[in-house]
Amino acid sequence: MSKRFEIRFSGAGGQGLITAGIILAEAATIIEGKHAVQSQSYGPEARGGASKSEVIISDSPIDYPKATVVDACLAMTQESADKYANGIKKGGVLLIDSDFVKNEPKGDFKVYKMPIMRTAKDVVGREIVANVVALGAMIALTDAVSREAGLKAVLSRVPEAFIELNRKAYAQGFEDMKKILG
Repeated sequence: MSKRFEIRFSGAGGQGLITAGIILAEAATIIEGKHAVQSQSYGPEARGGASKSEVIISDSPIDYPKATVVDACLAMTQESADKYANGIKKGGVLLIDSDFVKNEPKGDFKVYKMPIMRTAKDVVGREIVANVVALGAMIALTDAVSREAGLKAVLSRVPEAFIELNRKAYAQGFEDMKKILG
């Protein structure tokens, strides 16, 4: 039986979650040699409306490229939590931005809370890297790829001038989630 792992990143359009999904897929395929597909969809209004990016990682070829049973979901906004936390499998995980998702979705999954945007802004220093903080946290939470593969994929995607900022953002998200997990 081949292992298939499905991750959904969701939030507001413009938060960089499509990029986070692409980076995760690249970490899985290019760096770790697994099979992965990434797909995305936007709400009717690309900027500001709910958007999602899904990544399926498998150790064998992927026959169906859409997420069907989500193992892990990230929701950065209340709208994305309401819209996309459905379909998380029994025993799956949901990571929410604790500052923006006040009404926690209920289901047979475990909810983890982290102030992702605030961490990017106040700890890392730039709100724009919230997606990389979130990616680090999701990789720490799921072990979908190794910490090193995730970092390599992040750094291969960012301009030279932003390498340190993104390295810091990724490490912060990863470390904060490991603390939450104890």
